[in-house]
Amino acid sequence: MAQLQKIAVLGGGAGSLAAAFYLSARPGWRERYEITVYQQGWRLGGKGASGRDTLLGQRIEEHGLHIWFGFYANAFAMLRAVYDELGRPPGASLAAWDQAFRPHDYIVLAEQVGTGWRPWNLVLPRRPGEPGTGSDSVAPWRMALEALAWLRRWHSELRALAPVAAEDDDPFGGLQALAAALPLDARLHGDADRARLLEALRRADRDVWALSLALIDDDHTRRMLVGLAIGTTVLRGMLADGVFARGFDVINREDLRAWLLRHGGDPALCVDSAPVRAMYAQLFAFEDGDPGRPNLEAGVALRWIFRMSFAYRGALMYRMQAGMGDAVFAPLYDVLARRGVRFAFFHRVEEIAADADGVGTVRMAVQADIPGGDYRPLVTVKGLPCWPSAPDYGQIAPDQAALLQEHAVDLESWWSDWPALYRQAFGRDLPQRVLLRGRDFDQVVLGLPVGTLPLVAPGLLAASPALASTAAALRSVVTQACQVWFERSTQALGWTYLPDGEEPILTGFSQPYDTWAAMSQVLPGEDWPPASMPHSVQYFCGAMALSELPPRADNGFPARAAAQAKANAVELLDKRIGALWKEVGSAFPWQWLVDPLGAAGPARMDRQYWRANVDPSERYVLSVAGSGASRLASDGTSLPNLFLAGDWLRTGLDSGCVEAAVMGGMQAARAIGGYPEEILGDSDAG
Repeated sequence: MAQLQKIAVLGGGAGSLAAAFYLSARPGWRERYEITVYQQGWRLGGKGASGRDTLLGQRIEEHGLHIWFGFYANAFAMLRAVYDELGRPPGASLAAWDQAFRPHDYIVLAEQVGTGWRPWNLVLPRRPGEPGTGSDSVAPWRMALEALAWLRRWHSELRALAPVAAEDDDPFGGLQALAAALPLDARLHGDADRARLLEALRRADRDVWALSLALIDDDHTRRMLVGLAIGTTVLRGMLADGVFARGFDVINREDLRAWLLRHGGDPALCVDSAPVRAMYAQLFAFEDGDPGRPNLEAGVALRWIFRMSFAYRGALMYRMQAGMGDAVFAPLYDVLARRGVRFAFFHRVEEIAADADGVGTVRMAVQADIPGGDYRPLVTVKGLPCWPSAPDYGQIAPDQAALLQEHAVDLESWWSDWPALYRQAFGRDLPQRVLLRGRDFDQVVLGLPVGTLPLVAPGLLAASPALASTAAALRSVVTQACQVWFERSTQALGWTYLPDGEEPILTGFSQPYDTWAAMSQVLPGEDWPPASMPHSVQYFCGAMALSELPPRADNGFPARAAAQAKANAVELLDKRIGALWKEVGSAFPWQWLVDPLGAAGPARMDRQYWRANVDPSERYVLSVAGSGASRLASDGTSLPNLFLAGDWLRTGLDSGCVEAAVMGGMQAARAIGGYPEEILGDSDAG
């Protein structure tokens, strides 16, 4: 009988839990592994964690805005398997994956025209299939063939409006015919093939330019011209730089806008257009959160654009019908716990040390004593297991629970004053737990974000030059989020376009808080008193302008950052949101905000929710130009018992999202146990 391998999973984010899910997925796994997940605080989810506020209608409080895209083949496949195994009875709350996630087709780009803002409403068509049931091809050339069909359609529509005859009435038809005649494997295209395609693209581009001079500048024609200008510039650049044969990574040395300019992109119609601006907003792609310093790898951006547009199954996007903690991490926790995966909550990693044989010790602070044994983390809201927004103090040792509540201690914060408060109250340091290789673990799945490594794992960085290079190259950004509950519906706020009843998801607006989504679909799952029941809830998020973070001893820093996030939200509502919500008028009507305490004016904002994601474990990992080459695979550290998990790995997406995090966890499981054999979309050859 093989010796039981003990696996310590550090951190409870999507990557860590995906690793645990696949390691425990095959029959007989308990004869091979003993898996323990160590998590600071009381809840799982990392940047995707959410909580329920028992004092305010069991409302959902998120780290940010979470929308899943239809091309998330791996994340949806895992989620479907979780719900199948969970086996909730029909009629139960969120009984199946397609009750937890609903398809959504409507997205809005905020387009700045002169000094004003205009909504660019897009309703995307449904594609065959369902997410999580495989993947359409993500090979750049195959997706480009579909893009050409759209470009030809737009051009034909514009050509019909043109007042003058063209040298070639259908240049995109000729381009499409040339492309269709070539092999589907772009590596088989010769230099002569590429030269003919480039010449055909130049002819099409000249016609687009002529149309831009001849047509009336209304919103509809301008936006089709923008689509054509971006499309021809991107295809021309991909041909010139060999992307179709070599993959998107070959252009990651450049920022997207710089790359578009190098390939002749028009500044107005392409480089500074609303779709390009939206891509930066979506990936928080601003160094130190500074709007004046956009930075996004060209290859990563184009991979996102192509997969998002041409590789989704079903709908473009899927909305959760509850918080991400409720819809994703509570079911995942339940399934893993039933399988026999162990969870050690209130264990904060303080130091990871390595020697010549790999990770040798992991030292953790035990943040709370649980007299009853294992901590039971979930609460039930309207029949649905959920994570609370604070620990269940009734399960914590009474003297510690009283102290935690008295000082409103945040056990998830790097700057928490809990160690000092504990020492002052009890005359001793927080208990420490040291895991030893060979006794407590054989392998380590490191699911902590890369920004935490210089703080808790300098020994690992010293032992692994490759990991040290990754930690030095990858940058992260602070994000901010705000949720506002209204006594008015989204339509009554002044947003009247709701195709098929779908509320808007908008990005590319002015900063801070450049992204907005009406999320009223979650309200039925909250539990407000009838007198306070909101009619809508609006979510906002965006990058936050913060660069250097203060020392750990600066316990007041999180509160100052949160106050800035609140001030930014007040400024958004008071000064800018009227550009989108036409009923706001010249002065923001604060009485529209839900406030069970009945405050007047801006004080009603005090009962809304906001946060600054400043913690090293919460910061969003950027894809700045040239950084992707330093990303590692899960087993790339050269330390034999260390396996990385998370969205900061080399996954094939190389950007921050739940799909990349799940792919990173799948890599870790495969490196340890050989399963899963396939990770969809982990290269551009698919």
